[in-house]
Amino acid sequence: MKPLMLLRPEPGFGVSAETAREMGMEVIGGPLFSIEPVAWDPPESDAFDGLLIGSANALRHGGEALERYARLPVHVVGEATADAVRAAGMLVGQIGRGGLQSLLDRLAGRTLRLLRLAGEDRVALTAPEGITLETRTVYHAVPEEVADAEKLRTDAVVALHSGAAATRFASEIDRLGIDRSPIAIAAIGPRVAEMVGSGWQSVHIAKAPDDAQLLALARSLCQDSA
Repeated sequence: MKPLMLLRPEPGFGVSAETAREMGMEVIGGPLFSIEPVAWDPPESDAFDGLLIGSANALRHGGEALERYARLPVHVVGEATADAVRAAGMLVGQIGRGGLQSLLDRLAGRTLRLLRLAGEDRVALTAPEGITLETRTVYHAVPEEVADAEKLRTDAVVALHSGAAATRFASEIDRLGIDRSPIAIAAIGPRVAEMVGSGWQSVHIAKAPDDAQLLALARSLCQDSA
């Protein structure tokens, strides 16, 4: 079985690694980024009808200022982020599938003022008519080296959880002079698959944009002897 390289930041890395090992996979790699908070100026809560969050990192690193938004519904990108919202004692609004833009599109037809809490590196969004979107940066990602990079010189599978990871991974592999052709890519979504580029053994997209489906895809690729 081919080894699986994981790159997502902690605490997600540990969760995915444990799950992958329980599924019978050999896990290599390590977090490609460490996440750190950014000082931010929180606007008054009564100016908004809800929050928009695409990562649980916004909750982990938003700080005490998040308390002022406790009464507002939090619209989130997926179930994992919704769980983080509940754990923080906040209210879950709409739960998306397929990215923040599709979630925003589902809210179309309403008149809403949303505060987006995001990282420094984020997806550009287009708000539907009637929805106003204000953004605050509450965390940023600090790049790390690719751990176990030499193990990628033979057949391996790499799971990519984000566009930022895809771009940096591809850049680092080229910088290290590692051939892309033995490496199979498992991407959490189409945008991530596009951002990692070409030249890989193969690029595959998970059936749904969540960790469980990504790891299921990765396991099938790790078992593939082709």
